[in-house]
Amino acid sequence: MAEAVLEAALDRAAEVVGGSDELLLTCHKSPDGDALGSTLALHHLCRSQGRTSQATWSEPYEVAPHYRFLPGLDLCTKPADARQQPAVVVTFDCGSLARLGDLVGPATWAREHGQLVVVDHHATNDRFGSLNVVDERAAATVVLVHRLAQRLGWPLTRDVAVCLYTGLVTDTGRFTYATTTPAVFALAEELASFGLPIASMTRQLFESHRLAYLHLAGEALARARLVDDLSLVCTWVGQDDLARHGVSVDEVEGLIDLVRRTSEAEVACVAKEADDGVRVSLRSVTHQDDRREWGIDVGAVATRLGGGGHRYAAGFTMPGPVPEVLAAVEEALAEHVRAT
Repeated sequence: MAEAVLEAALDRAAEVVGGSDELLLTCHKSPDGDALGSTLALHHLCRSQGRTSQATWSEPYEVAPHYRFLPGLDLCTKPADARQQPAVVVTFDCGSLARLGDLVGPATWAREHGQLVVVDHHATNDRFGSLNVVDERAAATVVLVHRLAQRLGWPLTRDVAVCLYTGLVTDTGRFTYATTTPAVFALAEELASFGLPIASMTRQLFESHRLAYLHLAGEALARARLVDDLSLVCTWVGQDDLARHGVSVDEVEGLIDLVRRTSEAEVACVAKEADDGVRVSLRSVTHQDDRREWGIDVGAVATRLGGGGHRYAAGFTMPGPVPEVLAAVEEALAEHVRAT
């Protein structure tokens, strides 16, 4: 989105959000740190300004263990109890209407009868809102929430800062991804000034796992295989693995970060069997010098398979079985490489 268009969209979003007394805030199903951080941040901001808002996301209405410290989770609403005919819906970190799951109905109602405000930073976002605040250059959706708060003139609180920082630090890979710019560090500094417990947050988000998960991760790493001609490393976690170790599918979200360390591969893939299908995470290595940045666009690969995401981090969900899904990944990756 060109900067002038983005500025206009932010202005209009501030008018809509600031002028509404009742908002429904939601994000993609199985939310990650950026989705939860964005949703909860605006929920806190609305409450601080005396606005009535509901924050929710689709079933399975769960939060991965490493996000359970986030303030405001107890103030959220189950999707079944959310307004079904809201005048204003704001979605966060969601690239398509289908990714809202149980909240598709209320979002569609708002788009047709009120306002559906889409706030996102995915390059593959299909602009499904009546008002789209989408900036693929943003390091995280929380960056846009912060800009929206500035437009509204709503001051941050410590709880808001915790939520925004969570989205920022997770979507930049602890400030190691190519999206980490001086502006990202400046925002992190502003948020840290609220006295955030950076060390304990980092431990909770990235470094604290149950032994059961570590045992499962060990099995998944042991079965990882390298597809040399595609420079691809892939592994999988089955529902029998999850049941045997007593681990939830959301708990293995970070497994891709272990697999992507494989030095022989440019692309990493983890497939996880879940109730809604096989969830696949894709990552690619970012290369940079002082003039340019390059690497395999896994966002384009995921889009071929019905998903989406960023150039270097993406995903999709499709029916199993796992071997067929992994074969589809190899085929889509090969087609993408040939096309580029």
